[in-house]
Amino acid sequence: MIFMCCHPEISRDARVALSLKTVGGFSVREIARAFLADDAAIAQRLVRAKRQIREDRLTLEMPRGTELRRRLDSVLDVLYFMFNEGYTVNEGESLIRQDLCLEALRLARLVASSSITEPRVDALAALMALKSARLPARIDQAGDLVLLEDQDRSRWDPHLISLGFHHFDRSMAGDELSEYHVQAAIAATHARAAGPQSIDWPMILHMYDQLLAINPSPVVALNRAVAVAKVRGPAEGLAAIGPVLNDPKLRDYHLLLSVQGQLLLELGRRVDAAACFRAAMACSCSEPERRFLRRKLARCAPE
Repeated sequence: MIFMCCHPEISRDARVALSLKTVGGFSVREIARAFLADDAAIAQRLVRAKRQIREDRLTLEMPRGTELRRRLDSVLDVLYFMFNEGYTVNEGESLIRQDLCLEALRLARLVASSSITEPRVDALAALMALKSARLPARIDQAGDLVLLEDQDRSRWDPHLISLGFHHFDRSMAGDELSEYHVQAAIAATHARAAGPQSIDWPMILHMYDQLLAINPSPVVALNRAVAVAKVRGPAEGLAAIGPVLNDPKLRDYHLLLSVQGQLLLELGRRVDAAACFRAAMACSCSEPERRFLRRKLARCAPE
């Protein structure tokens, strides 16, 4: 059904949004968060896509042969967005939806085992498996967020890690280097580390440089700034955030404010850090993330 919705005559963003809405059952708000866009913009995108289908008399039927390959990248976009929504739920009482992550992984593996597979499909499956392995450790018994560096790695799922490396090895066939390859390599670097002290942050920073060259998005730039801070210190990490602070796509994006607040806190700028955490709490996020931000805000109190 996702292949059916990803009609090549419809714009790529519209076909992904249509698939998420029609097949995945995502709300307009959830899709908007995935695209870092306004609800109204996504609603209009869906209206235009449906109008185009009607006016151009497009048939949403199962494609065949080369037509399947034309739709592959859009299908992978849908699966990637689906996985991310499960990995970090944007609103509500829960931080994760494991069922959504595992369903996205299952579908990615189905595509990877098909006749139209490409190395980037295995790269996406590897990324999903390696990140899904962390799910049991991402929340504590109270349902609160646990950062990657604080997770109990004995709770990571060894079967999913093994599956992730299986697909990662398969993704190395040929010369292709996609965004999914680099993201999977970053996840693999975390998985190989014996503990937080042995994570190869210089290598991860190098890979974020590669990722930014492939996909110069503000979210990638934000994640790269975290790696910069790990390698070169919070001051340089804060400087690396500078170029995306006024990006309209990150307006009201709580993770940007949270990262900025953390780096300010590490620099001893408690008042500025507190302002960032308060602003982050005013943004849309899940309740576990909001509780995490409250704990961060409490650390900003004068000693």
